[in-house]
Amino acid sequence: MIKNSEMLFIYDATMCNPNGDPDDENRPRMDYERERNLVSDVRLKRYIRDYLQDRGYEIFVAKPEDQTVNATQRLKNLIEDNGKEKDINLNKVDKEGIHWLLSKLIDVRLFGATMPIKSGDSKGSSLTFTGPVQFNWGYSLNKVRLVDSNGITSHFGSEEGKTQGAMGKDYRVYYSLLAFHGVISGNRAKLTDVSEEDIRLLDEALLKSIPLLPTRSKIGQYPRLYLRVQYNDADTILGDFRYHVKPDKLDGLRDITDYKLDVTRLKDTLTENAEKIDRILYWHDKNLRIISEGEEKNIEDILNIKDITLEKLEY
Repeated sequence: MIKNSEMLFIYDATMCNPNGDPDDENRPRMDYERERNLVSDVRLKRYIRDYLQDRGYEIFVAKPEDQTVNATQRLKNLIEDNGKEKDINLNKVDKEGIHWLLSKLIDVRLFGATMPIKSGDSKGSSLTFTGPVQFNWGYSLNKVRLVDSNGITSHFGSEEGKTQGAMGKDYRVYYSLLAFHGVISGNRAKLTDVSEEDIRLLDEALLKSIPLLPTRSKIGQYPRLYLRVQYNDADTILGDFRYHVKPDKLDGLRDITDYKLDVTRLKDTLTENAEKIDRILYWHDKNLRIISEGEEKNIEDILNIKDITLEKLEY
C-alpha cells in the first residue's frame, strides 16, 4: 500500500534560464513584486518524463521519435506496438484494458492524464486520471536578479547560398535557489496502480534529470537537497515544507558559497509530528551548507529524530 508522502526538492540555477515565459520574450518567469524566480510544475514534470523516456519507459505525454502525435494516435501506436489490437478497443475499454494501459504509461500512473478512451460504464469520450503525485509551482528562496540581456545571432545558409541571420534575446538569472513542494497521495495511488518502484523511480528522476538533460539555456542547474517524508497512513499531510527553510542571506547571491540554508523550523516541525511519520528519505549535496539553531550541521544529524527511520538515497 502506498502511503502519503510530502516532498521538498531544492535545486539551484546559475547563469541560466530555469523556465522561460513564452509570453514575455522567454524571460525567466518572475514574481517581480517579491523578486522571486518561478518555475512551473509542468517544467519539473517535463524533466522527469524526459528522464524516464530516455531510460526506455513508455511516456504518454511525449513526442515519440520527436514527432508530435495526438493523444488518440499515441494510444493506438502503443496498442499496435504491443500486439494488443484484438484485446483493446479505445471505444470500449474494459477494466483489464485500463489496467494494461496504466501498466505501460508510468507518467499517467504518477501524474495522471486525460485519455481519449471510453470505459464500459463511461458516458463521456475520455477518462481523466488524477495522478497521486502533484507539485506546486517552484519559487526561489532568495531574491533573484536578471542578467542584462545580450542579443544572440544565429547564422545559417539560404537556398541561394547566402548567409542569413536571426536575432534573439538571451535572458538568464544570476543565481536562483529554487524550491518545490510535492505531495504523493496514497488514496489516489490506488486509482492509477502506482507501485513502490514507481515512487523510487520518481526519487531517482528528480535527482538525476536536471543535470543530465540540459539545453543551452538550462545548463548550470544542480540538485542540492531532497526530502521525502513518508507518513504512516494515506490521510496525513503536514503542509508546504518550504515555509520552514530559508537561506541566511536573501539578496545578492551569486553561487552556493554565498549562504547557508537554515532548516531549524523544519526540524522542529518534523520532531513535533514524529508519531505521524514512518520514515524520511533524503539526499543532500555537501556543497549546500545547512544550519539548525544557528550551528552548521550534517543533514543526517538534523534529521536523526527519535522513532523516525532515516534512509539515505544513493544515486
